[in-house]
This record gives sequence, C-alpha cells and structure tokens, in this order.
Amino acid sequence: MTSNLQSRNSSHPPSHHILLVEDEPNVARGLRMILNDEGYDVDVAPTGNSALDMFRGNGFDLVVSDLRLPDIDGLEVINSIKNERPGVKVIIITGYPSVSSAVKAVRMGVLDYLRKPFTDEELVTAVKGAYRDVGKSSMEELLVETKRVKLIQKQEVIRALETAAEDYTFAAQLLEDSSRALEGYDLSSEAKAAIISGDLRWIRENVGELTEEQLEWIYKRLEVEAW
Repeated sequence: MTSNLQSRNSSHPPSHHILLVEDEPNVARGLRMILNDEGYDVDVAPTGNSALDMFRGNGFDLVVSDLRLPDIDGLEVINSIKNERPGVKVIIITGYPSVSSAVKAVRMGVLDYLRKPFTDEELVTAVKGAYRDVGKSSMEELLVETKRVKLIQKQEVIRALETAAEDYTFAAQLLEDSSRALEGYDLSSEAKAAIISGDLRWIRENVGELTEEQLEWIYKRLEVEAW
C-alpha cells in the first residue's frame, strides 16, 4: 500500500463502526491508521473466529476483510456475517483475486473488492462508496478485468509452451536460466513456476487441455526431472 493522501479529515460520525479482519499485524495497523485518520472507528480481528466473536453485538456497520486468514476462509466469515445480519456492508481486500471468489462475493452482497497492493485513496474511496452503496459497479469491473487477465495468461502460457516445442534454443534457456527465458511473457509467478517445473496439473487446471505439441516441453521437463 502506498501513502498518497494529501489531506485527512474527520467528517464521519462516530456511528460508522468498522470491523477490519486482517491477520498481518503491520498491514492491519496501517489500514486502521488510515481509516482512523478519516474519522472512522475501527476494531481489528486477526482471525476469522475472532472476527465472528467480535461482530456479534458490537454494532459494526461495515466489515473490511481479507480472504486469506489463518483459521477460516474469508468468504466463510463473510457468509456467516451476512447470514447473521444481511444488511451489514462488506468490502473484500485480497492479494489473490479470482473470478470464482469475486462471483461468490457478489452473490453474498459484497460491495467492493480491493486487490492488494492498493493505495490509501483506493481504500478510503471504497469505504466511502460502501457507505453510499455505490460499490457494485466496481465489483462488475473486477469480474471483467479478472477474466481478461486470466485469458491473457492462458494465451501466454500456450505461447511459451509452443515456442519451447519449436525452438530448441528457447527450450535450452528454460532449463538453464528459466526466469530470464520467460521475461518477455506476461505471466504470474505461479504460471512461470508451472512452466519451469513442468507442473501439468496446474497448467490443466488454469489453462485447460493442451495439444500433444503444446505438451512436448512439459514431457521433456519431466523427463529431465526424473533423471
């Protein structure tokens, strides 16, 4: 997160009570400070179970929750909170956005979905928007953007595999200096790791079934590993 806010104000009534669910102490401290400076009353829960315990009877009107928690999946926490009090507003923060989690969040009535790292302004805008009930459009934009990113990555994985099958020099580079060989490809660290290690399961789950030609590098990589 970057600190770019030029000015702070405390124009929000103390009735705005936020539950921040975040297990990283430094991140939680920073987010709480940003929201406190904006005039919001913020309590922090480091786990899913503590969040559920704190939520009951404490009058929170907004929940800002990470998805990856040490004990319970963040979506499960949100689902429980929504079942208990459907009208509570919810914002998701995550470093691991996905179409499936975004779809589930929309169905639960989540108002916004912030991808880490985000700026101070983005957090404050999301919170203000949640109180104005204007976050749904950003959720739809996230779904479209996440689908676009996944499609681009799928195409890039296939391009890298096809190049490795056709170009001996490139295939040799993958074996000798794999990270450098993939510098020109728009790939996540997980995708690069899957190509480099020959992780066929990851590739099939995230890219789909491939042709024998596209799988040629994977088979060669697994043969080298076996030796």
